[in-house]
Amino acid sequence: MYDPSMRVLSVLELLQSRESVTGAELSRVLEVSPRTVQRYVARLQDLGIPVEGRRGVGGAYRLRPGFRLPPLMFSGEEALSLSLGLLALGHLGLRDLAPAADLAAAKLARTLPEALREEVRALRQAVQLDASPWVVTVEATRMGALLAAMRRGRQLEFGYRSGRGEASVRRADLYRAVHFGGRWYAVGHCHLRGERRSFRLDRMEEVRVLEATFTPPADFDALAWLRASLPEPAQGHEVSVWLGAPPESLRDQLSAWGTDLRPEAGGSRLRGQRDHLDAFAGFLLGLGCEVRVDSPPELLRAVGRIVARAQGVLAAQASPD
Repeated sequence: MYDPSMRVLSVLELLQSRESVTGAELSRVLEVSPRTVQRYVARLQDLGIPVEGRRGVGGAYRLRPGFRLPPLMFSGEEALSLSLGLLALGHLGLRDLAPAADLAAAKLARTLPEALREEVRALRQAVQLDASPWVVTVEATRMGALLAAMRRGRQLEFGYRSGRGEASVRRADLYRAVHFGGRWYAVGHCHLRGERRSFRLDRMEEVRVLEATFTPPADFDALAWLRASLPEPAQGHEVSVWLGAPPESLRDQLSAWGTDLRPEAGGSRLRGQRDHLDAFAGFLLGLGCEVRVDSPPELLRAVGRIVARAQGVLAAQASPD
């Protein structure tokens, strides 16, 4: 048995596939009474579908001549853009949405002409995206609750854990959600601190939507505010390294914080601050490109320690039991 909404859609499908359909036939196919068929037809008319009917014995329904529901019309570039966008959700820290993205992609494919459908299918089979190690995953339900509250101008209350591990309960008027440096932030007014603050979504817990409302500031650029307000990483060693690869091939492997990456001499110049030089030296050697350390000298010594440890591992593997 169909549910009522499916029956209404079935009426529309039958009307689009035939010149006319009698009320008796619709009643038989849908397993409902003629009066119920009339309600379904009225529902389609309420939705703006021009269904015409002839009353009396042998009465029938038809769509107004010349009317057809237009298919969703996407250009090739639009369809490919949508498909790539659905594939990229996991790279924005929203992997929970992967099943919904797959369903949306299937629905998109059903709306496309056959030739374009094949192009989209080929794209999804040909493209593989590797998640950046810097992206922090956020629960899709939490993101949905925040966006709904922002849209309705409703205050939120939530538990929050700071970068130092301190727990607190916050009430905030959140204006915008921002994806920056592989992390999701919500920006707005914090009632506990009495000023504008940013909150990492992955540190929020038990989010509740309150009845209290607020009006967000007009023309607020949350991304610009976030860039200006986030503290730089803890000051450590100023590093300057030349890498034998172009910036575009390195950006996904480097944290956006405290890092300046620019083209130089056929490769890239990396400048920034790093605390743990041994770990950073190992990271540099793992990039798979030429590396030249210009400063600080401590980083070059850290590279030497990594190389020495690697030689020790190789020597231990080569030595007999």
